[in-house]
Amino acid sequence: MKKRLIKLVAYFLGSLFVLLLATAGIIYVSLHKKIPEGTPGNEADTIAIKIQDAVHHTAYLNTDYIQWTFLNKHHYLWNKKMNIVDVRWGDYEVNLHLNNLKKSTVFENNIPFTSLIKEEILQKALTYFYNDSFWIVAPHKLFDEGTTRKVVSLENGSKGLLVTYTAGGLTPGDSYLWKYNDAYLPTSFIMWASILPIGGIEATWENWTYTDSGAYFSSIHKILGFGIPISNLKAWND
Repeated sequence: MKKRLIKLVAYFLGSLFVLLLATAGIIYVSLHKKIPEGTPGNEADTIAIKIQDAVHHTAYLNTDYIQWTFLNKHHYLWNKKMNIVDVRWGDYEVNLHLNNLKKSTVFENNIPFTSLIKEEILQKALTYFYNDSFWIVAPHKLFDEGTTRKVVSLENGSKGLLVTYTAGGLTPGDSYLWKYNDAYLPTSFIMWASILPIGGIEATWENWTYTDSGAYFSSIHKILGFGIPISNLKAWND
């Protein structure tokens, strides 16, 4: 009787695994998209310039401070002028010196770290910053070093801008296909990112906010109907 029960449980778990695997395969096939072909050149660069004009890129370049909270748990105050950012989550606070990480400091409950775990927390803060800031400043990074730009024809007959990051950051090779309105203000992008198991997922860029520094930032993003909350978003100059 006991052996039979074990066989039944094993059969059930095996069937469940196969079902989950098949479901995952169906989801992957239905959602995954290949990176589209595009054409590099002057037209792509012109579209990128118009997008950056729409989000007041010059004002962004001259912005001294940007503050925001990501997912209601990662808090940032970025001294953009000095390229130093305070990152807070849970019991940790990290003062990231982006130009010289060795000068960075790590605190837990206001007590400075001196052990080897400091490097682990420091790298986590850096990863958080690169990811979370991208959801705010991505339209201002279309001409970063190592980027390529291509014009892509979309299904509705309009044109999109495919930007690939061949270097820099933590995940070189990621690509983003930008969609924009008639004023070249971004409305969404389609992602092919190494941290995502499925390529071609679309995220919206909504609720564009005019900040005190003059730069435009989007504070609402939705992926597959789920929101990515960004709050306490501010930007200003000395």
